[in-house]
Amino acid sequence: MAKPAMLVVFVLPSALRHWVSGQAEVKVFAVGPDHDTPPTLGSALDTLRRTHPSLEERLRDDYGRIKSHISMFVCGENTQGLGGLDYALPPGAEVYVMTAI
Repeated sequence: MAKPAMLVVFVLPSALRHWVSGQAEVKVFAVGPDHDTPPTLGSALDTLRRTHPSLEERLRDDYGRIKSHISMFVCGENTQGLGGLDYALPPGAEVYVMTAI
């Protein structure tokens, strides 16, 4: 049986658009680890690393954690309080990336 996959849209602030040719949004496919588990924020970031490595390295530290000055919101909720990288993304997820001022 195939692993679940979904399109995830990262909505970027202007400070991060330089690394994706000025795009306000970046779309990637996230894949779940097995046929019973939906894709997570971490799996979406793993795909982002392969497609846009310069952007992804500005979002995560050397240990793979979301950097302290970055917040990500899905459905209006901060993913840090929802399980962080293990947060199971809902279908049609839009991940709003925010940087500290």
